[in-house]
Amino acid sequence: MAEAHQAVAFQFTITPEGIDLQLSYQALNQIYLSGVRSWKKRVSRMRNRVIKGVYPASPSSWLFVAIGILATMYMQSDPSMGLIAKIQQALDSDGLHVSLSTQGQTMVSALVFSTLLWLSLILALRFCLKLLLSYHQWMFEQHGRVSNTTKVWTLLRLLSGRKPLLYSYQTSLPHLPVPAVRDTLTRYLESVRPLLTDLEYKRMTDLANEFESSLGNRLQRYLKLKALWATNYVSDWWEEYIYLRGRGPIMVNSNYYGMDFLYVTPTSVQAARAGNTITALLLYRRMVNREELTPSRVPDVLQHWQDSEFVAVYSRGRYYRLWVYRAGRLLSAREIEHQIQWILDDPSPPLPGEEKLGALTAGDRVPWAQIRKEHFSSGVNKRSLDIIEKAAFFVTLDDEAQGMKGDDPTGNLDRYAKSLLHGKCYDRWFDKSFSIVIYKNGKSGLNAEHSWADAPTVAHLWEYTLATDAFQLGYTEDGHCKGEVERSLPPPHRLSWEIPSEVQDQIFSSLTVAKALADDVDCHVFPFRDFGKGKIKKLRVSPDAFIQISLQLAYFRDRGSFCLTYEASMTRLFREGRTETVRSCSNQSCAFVKALEGGECKRLFRQASEKHQNLYRMAMTGAGIDRHLFCLYVVSKYLGVDSPFLKEVLSEPWCLSTSQTPVQQMELFDLKNHPDFVSLGGGFGPVADDGYGVSYIIVGEDMINFHVSSKHSCGETDSHRFGAQIAKALQDIMAVLSADTPSSSKGPAQPQSKKLL
Repeated sequence: MAEAHQAVAFQFTITPEGIDLQLSYQALNQIYLSGVRSWKKRVSRMRNRVIKGVYPASPSSWLFVAIGILATMYMQSDPSMGLIAKIQQALDSDGLHVSLSTQGQTMVSALVFSTLLWLSLILALRFCLKLLLSYHQWMFEQHGRVSNTTKVWTLLRLLSGRKPLLYSYQTSLPHLPVPAVRDTLTRYLESVRPLLTDLEYKRMTDLANEFESSLGNRLQRYLKLKALWATNYVSDWWEEYIYLRGRGPIMVNSNYYGMDFLYVTPTSVQAARAGNTITALLLYRRMVNREELTPSRVPDVLQHWQDSEFVAVYSRGRYYRLWVYRAGRLLSAREIEHQIQWILDDPSPPLPGEEKLGALTAGDRVPWAQIRKEHFSSGVNKRSLDIIEKAAFFVTLDDEAQGMKGDDPTGNLDRYAKSLLHGKCYDRWFDKSFSIVIYKNGKSGLNAEHSWADAPTVAHLWEYTLATDAFQLGYTEDGHCKGEVERSLPPPHRLSWEIPSEVQDQIFSSLTVAKALADDVDCHVFPFRDFGKGKIKKLRVSPDAFIQISLQLAYFRDRGSFCLTYEASMTRLFREGRTETVRSCSNQSCAFVKALEGGECKRLFRQASEKHQNLYRMAMTGAGIDRHLFCLYVVSKYLGVDSPFLKEVLSEPWCLSTSQTPVQQMELFDLKNHPDFVSLGGGFGPVADDGYGVSYIIVGEDMINFHVSSKHSCGETDSHRFGAQIAKALQDIMAVLSADTPSSSKGPAQPQSKKLL
């Protein structure tokens, strides 16, 4: 227990001669440095609060206002139109005339007026900024045809010219609007028209009309009341009812994954890769805490332990606490590698029940909640569980090798995806915001829990981590982290558990449920290299619309019909915005697919592409369908009333669930000089038992990576077969659009939008 002695700042013993006091100056120095670091963080946070509080102005702008007012008064002019004199009279009434001269009273009054004027200007600027951020018509305009209103809107750049902090825009972002019930119903009926027969469509139309005339407006009034009161009328209910109240396993069903570089593994030393990865993640967290990241209109609210100075590590069935700060400083990557290697070399066996403890987070939620309350709410188990949950993040040192390696690169990529999605069902902590996985051969990846953040937040974090690991931190020639090691570092702390037989029985039951779910997942990952967004954009077509219409064609060929299709869209133009659904299967896309199978379709593709982009813009600007209907359904449940229409809509399966993984920081990757450092992106499990989950990432100009998932238990789906259909659909549509089409073909270029899972 050497580390316990190092934690003691002083010792004393009582002897016949008195008290023998022994001080540990090294420990006291550690305490001092830790306190200094804590106060520096407090000062930094206070500074950031002031800067955000006056944005889009700056704290120094007060000085310019004050000097301007005083200069004007010096020129025998009153810019306050008598207000300074009134402020001076008020100061006189408070008795300040006793301690201040007349000139001093005038000076104080002018400064008070300057401060009030400055605050008024800040509020006016913030109001203007909010109006400008509420304008979304620019998204609907064709390239090269900008309206005068949009030209005026560009004044936004003048108001946000000063570099903002991460959360500077928060108070200026508009609230998500509540669409009219009739508009949402009209858009809904249009979205399901290609999926229903005439009789089915008439029945659904009657249900929608009956809902609008009876219950719809009543529910809408409650929803508008919430929109007036709450920051965002969707996000809190979405988080609670879609994520937190789900009682099924979150593994596969909710959590998603991110992959390493496709062709490159920066080092084959597992401990070294862990050292750089952990360091890069903590550097990113420091940038978040200091608000040094550039905001993307509005960041997701990051809920984390800001001052957590350790990570939780799992290795060969054992759990550890690894301190990553010492004496107020972040350990070097080489020191973290040293600590990780100590864990890997630790010969101690797992405690009874410890090895597969993580299965509790992979199975059904109710048993885990009960076991947690009964056996993890006190004693040694609570202390160890608190360490895992309060850790900055979770790290798994996997004892397998993964990646595109060996003689079967396609099969290996599929196994790599499955490993990140569920692993062994007990070697990830699926409740943690994210778990970093470092494989035996140095390959890495992550598994992220969905409730706290959508994919753009995690993708931004992972992009920074990969780039910092490979290009900033780097490795020595023998594959180790750079830097030196302080040999007095205490070793990682092994967590202790007391797991009785009834808990071990539940671990076995949860693992059985999780393994059945994991074994049923059919994952297929493949890079499409025939062309990428470069060739698509030369046709003046949105790359996302091109891919989405290709997915419609692929599904039609695979299943012989169309289906309700989910594509995730951002609503981060609004405060606390998360996602909305783009219903990609439209009348126009179905007409194109049928025409392509019949031989004539170029004009229809253009219509389908423009329709898809319009649907996406509508979803981004608060005119989506599904979140509005979802919230109306929640209100109906609170009121205790049933709606046959809402019940049917909310139970419709998404047989094709799709998402584009965003690439947000291409400036971090030099693909020209390092073309092999391309990301595989990430993916997720199938949403419907008889459907497909499709994630894709557009990498550079010439590559698109796809992640396809389905279930083995469904005899009508096959991820590899569907992947082949996607590739063929992309090729066929490109052949049609490229036929007799010069690269300078006219037509409006559609802007590419970033997607999220």
